[in-house]
Amino acid sequence: MAYRTDDIFSFSAFDPAKLTESFREFAEKGATQSRDAYAKMKVAAEEATKTVETTLQSAQAGSVELGLKAIDALRTNADMSLSHMEALLGVKSVSELLELQTAFIRKQAEVTVEQAKAMQDAARKLAEDVAKPGKEAAEKAMATFKVA
Repeated sequence: MAYRTDDIFSFSAFDPAKLTESFREFAEKGATQSRDAYAKMKVAAEEATKTVETTLQSAQAGSVELGLKAIDALRTNADMSLSHMEALLGVKSVSELLELQTAFIRKQAEVTVEQAKAMQDAARKLAEDVAKPGKEAAEKAMATFKVA
């Protein structure tokens, strides 16, 4: 059986219209996918920007609150110390001095514990408020991965 070599090199089976159509479909599909990807990236970037803005606003508000608590604690401590110094100026005996000093130290310890609790609560709330937008954004992103 003889092989026909003229069919191997023949371009009669090649249709340029089909190639052009295939290339056009490929290009249109690529452009559509690129537009979709761009739209998704744009939405993700906008959401990330909102998350960062919310986080920064929370951090700023929480920092102000912590600063005000610290100032209040300093003011309270200074007032207590001045009042104690005034009381010490009126001392008439060593036993009165020891009594005043013991009461001052006890009161100072109680106030310090209260101030530490207030600062700890404010810091915890600040940490939660700062982490909340990022946590919500991460949960939303994970949900989109599960759906897709």
